[in-house]
Order: sequence, then structure tokens, then C-alpha cells
Amino acid sequence: MQKKYSLFNPVPKEQMREMETDRPDVTESPYTVDAGHFQLETDLVRTISEKSESIKTKTLLINQMNLKVGLTGSTAVQIGFQTYGWQRETELDSGNKTVNDGHGDLTFRIKQNLIGNDKGNFVMALLPYVKIPTSKYEESRFEGGLIVPMQYKFSGEWNLGFQVELDRLKDQDDNAMHTEFLQTLTVSHPITKGLDGIAETYYTYDFKAHQFSNYINAAIQIDAAKDFKLDAGLNIGLQHTAAKHFFIGASYRL
Repeated sequence: MQKKYSLFNPVPKEQMREMETDRPDVTESPYTVDAGHFQLETDLVRTISEKSESIKTKTLLINQMNLKVGLTGSTAVQIGFQTYGWQRETELDSGNKTVNDGHGDLTFRIKQNLIGNDKGNFVMALLPYVKIPTSKYEESRFEGGLIVPMQYKFSGEWNLGFQVELDRLKDQDDNAMHTEFLQTLTVSHPITKGLDGIAETYYTYDFKAHQFSNYINAAIQIDAAKDFKLDAGLNIGLQHTAAKHFFIGASYRL
């Protein structure tokens, strides 16, 4: 148990939990970073293609990072920042193009584990967040939401993850806001020693547009060294208006 440890009284390295990451799938991990320790997770490179009824958008993100800090045995804070983004928007009716680049938004999250952080097969957490509109490459607004990640460990190193999420987000085409619901289901299992395979499906529902978007996600994660993981994958929207992502990322704990 880690309840006696804190940010200023770190968990000894020999007592730390196995390294868990919120990436590479959409489903967040319900585990928190050990008290007094740090974990950096990042999209080294991510490309995004999406199309609405009026605009086609191409986005390139470099070092979309998330710094996680363990405060107690069950609480951790996270600071996310998009180091560099490049975006091109093309109006479908006129063909006019707009290109912008620069740093992105700043996100603050806090993860509170509710059950299973240190023992048991079922794990659950709460993860509220707020996004600060600091982006230089896209129009953004204050956004926020609540994420509830869960995981169940089966025998044979099979893991089943699922998540529900409610967000208040900016519309893609204008400066208005909408409410969106997200639900995920993910399965992971080692392919070989040090190499995990991850398959995921999820959907979003836009309450304003009354629109479902469905996605499938496939990724691999490699234990490159102690407390250092690399990953790569794709995230494909099944509808023509749903976004398509390709990414390479990394995670490091200290």
C-alpha cells in the first residue's frame, strides 16, 4: 500500500507499481503515477485528417505531451501541452486554403483512483479536465469534461478496458460549443515479451448535431528499456466526417 507516501515522500523504486500509460489507445488508464514520481507521455508525431460538411482539415502535431505527477497513493495531476502544431483548412465549396502553425492548447487534469490501484482485478478512476485556449495554430475555446476509465484484468495477461466520458467541446466549423458523449472498449495482450498489442473500438455522440461517429484503433507498445516505452498506431473514423489519426509516441517514468 502507498497511502503513507506523498509528493515529498516518494514511493521507493522497489515498491513502485508496474508502469501504466494513458496512451496509446483512447481509453485512459485508471492507475495513477506512484506518489512522488513523474511520468512523461507524448505523441512524438501525430497526423489527423478530418472532414465536415464544409471544411477539410489536415493537422500535424509534434510532441503533444502529457506530464503526470503522483501526489498521493491514489491521486495524480497531469499537465498537457501541444509543443507544435501545423494545420491546413480547405473550404470544400471554394477550394480556399488557410494554413496556421504554432504551439497548441494547455490542458490540466487530475486523476483520482477509486478502486484497485494497488490490488484486485478491477480498477476505476475519475479524471476531470479543463483545456485552456492557448493555441496559435487553430481556433480554440475553454473546454472541459469528466472521464471515467475502468479496467478488468483477466487470466492469461488479457486486459479489458472501458471508459465513459462527457465533454463540452468547440464546434469544428465555428466558435459555438456542443456537448459530446464518448464510450470506449479496448483489449490488450502481450504479443511477445515486451511487446503488447492493443485493439479498440469507440464512438462519440454529438448532442447538438445528433450525430454518432464510430472509430477503430489498433496500436502496439514496446518496452524499449526500464520505465521507457515506445508505441505506434492508427485511429480510423468509419464515417466520412470522422477523423483519422496516425501516430508514433513514447512514455518515460522517473
